[in-house]
Amino acid sequence: MIGRVAALGLLVGVALNPAFVNPAFAAPTSVVLTCAVAYMPQRSTWVREVRIDWDKKAIRRLRIDGQEPYGFSLVPGGLVTGLDNERIQIDLVGRLWQSDFRGLASGQGRCETVSG
Repeated sequence: MIGRVAALGLLVGVALNPAFVNPAFAAPTSVVLTCAVAYMPQRSTWVREVRIDWDKKAIRRLRIDGQEPYGFSLVPGGLVTGLDNERIQIDLVGRLWQSDFRGLASGQGRCETVSG
């Protein structure tokens, strides 16, 4: 028979060991990406911030540079949305940003995870 103190120590040890934590419960509820996007034809680079909040079932909130788009759609490996006449596609697997300003300008860049 294991004592109460020993049982508590065992539970704490298991909880703190990542090998024993269920990935579904260990998954973060939000992620922040910074994307260095090169816009053409202006030849300017902007750093864009993307924050994605989710629960166990779905993405609940998306913010780009602190603004929430009116909507977004999930596509294989990423999402598409629009903000201020910019159509944005973010490849979450390849960590790539692609965008288009109604054919007048375009942007491409790499994204990095800031926090999770």
